[in-house]
Amino acid sequence: MSWTLTLVRFVAGLRGFSRELAVAAIGYLAYSLAWRRRAIARRNLCLCFPDESAKGIRLLTLKHFLFYAKAFIDRTFFWSLEPEELRRQVHLHGQQHFLTALNRGPVILLAPHFLGLDIGLTRLQLETKLVSVYSGQGSPVLDAFVLNGRSRYNSPILIKRGKGAILRFVRHVQKGIPGYFLPDMDFGRRNSVFAKFMGQSAATVTSLARIVQSTGASIVPVVTVWREGCYEVTFYPAWTHGPLEDLLPCVQTMNDFIAERIRETPEQYLWTHRRFKTRPPGDPSVYQ
Repeated sequence: MSWTLTLVRFVAGLRGFSRELAVAAIGYLAYSLAWRRRAIARRNLCLCFPDESAKGIRLLTLKHFLFYAKAFIDRTFFWSLEPEELRRQVHLHGQQHFLTALNRGPVILLAPHFLGLDIGLTRLQLETKLVSVYSGQGSPVLDAFVLNGRSRYNSPILIKRGKGAILRFVRHVQKGIPGYFLPDMDFGRRNSVFAKFMGQSAATVTSLARIVQSTGASIVPVVTVWREGCYEVTFYPAWTHGPLEDLLPCVQTMNDFIAERIRETPEQYLWTHRRFKTRPPGDPSVYQ
């Protein structure tokens, strides 16, 4: 793993065409060698874009791996920047939605798994202290590297996913620290409901709705994508909900919003995750 990080740091330090060429090479290599992840991404794309041709799915899968490599290298590069240079290269849009909600009380920033989400987190740390729950990496070396990078600015509160993590997250949100929350993954049946996601039944965690219930927080969606030569972090208008006795409407609102953003830049969403691994009772696996 150490040689991998050495390579990543080296490529992140390149500039111009040399860096673009190296990133493309890493993306092509990952597409060629990571066949299990490639198969998962392709299957997800087939499920979510059923009208797309086989050739179109293959091309979209390749674009996804190329951008995956770009986002991974770029976040390493951005972790090394001084604040003003980071502000110049990563732009904020719609920040008034976040500030208005923050003036009203606690805020949850709903950050779907677009590949630029770490870059968005890094950029937002220049504006405010944040709390977030994260999943550990497979390698302790990589885990330490990523955690150190994510902690680069403004001492964020980063809580490793596990027992008690959500409760700790909620306590910080109640104290007025905005939460950067990523609930659009399949974590199994526990505390999940089945809701439609890109036309498929997906086990979707209800933690976002439950946190809103316990904190009265506003939900402000924020999405980070690469567009026209730079990364853009876009805030969307806050969601308002009445008493959430039924969790499904809140969960479905979230899934519908994410689906709309995916259709805008489909190659930039995280397709290598088995989003549909948990099936409704009686339904067979889609990842045979």
